Amino acid sequence: MTWRPAYVALGSNLSDPVSQVQAAFAALATLPESRLIARSGLWRSRPLGPQDQPEFINAAAGLLTTAEPRSLLESLQEVERRLGKVEPTVRWGPRVIDLDLLAVGALEMTEPGLKLPHPGLHQRNFVLYPLSEIAAELWVPGHARVCRLRERISPAGIERLAARGSGDD
Repeated sequence: MTWRPAYVALGSNLSDPVSQVQAAFAALATLPESRLIARSGLWRSRPLGPQDQPEFINAAAGLLTTAEPRSLLESLQEVERRLGKVEPTVRWGPRVIDLDLLAVGALEMTEPGLKLPHPGLHQRNFVLYPLSEIAAELWVPGHARVCRLRERISPAGIERLAARGSGDD
């Protein structure tokens, strides 16, 4: 049994997005063959797709897992279903919850419905900013470390939410 790090992007822009992301973190802590070991702060971002939808709340989670990538992805999809996800009618449209498997160790793989690392990881500030809080030195195969990728991408349209009790809220 080999434990590997895995990283998940969380996002929501419907039905109280902050609560949805918090519920997703709680669900990730119960995944089989996995341990939730890190969670980023919450970030508000403009939608990637159609702009006539609410802003998103995004975050990143770090897991240690013995699950195979396909099994882990299926567990994430089951969490999405339990939390009320319905496939959007428009690509990149509004959603109650979205969990994307970003990376599992340094694995590179392409299978139907599963590509690691996640193909958009290196281009999306709403993924890189939260992920850099918990895995700045993570090497993204074919690209660079998360901290370097974050330096290359604009912070336009994204802001970190103040932590509760920080005096900033």
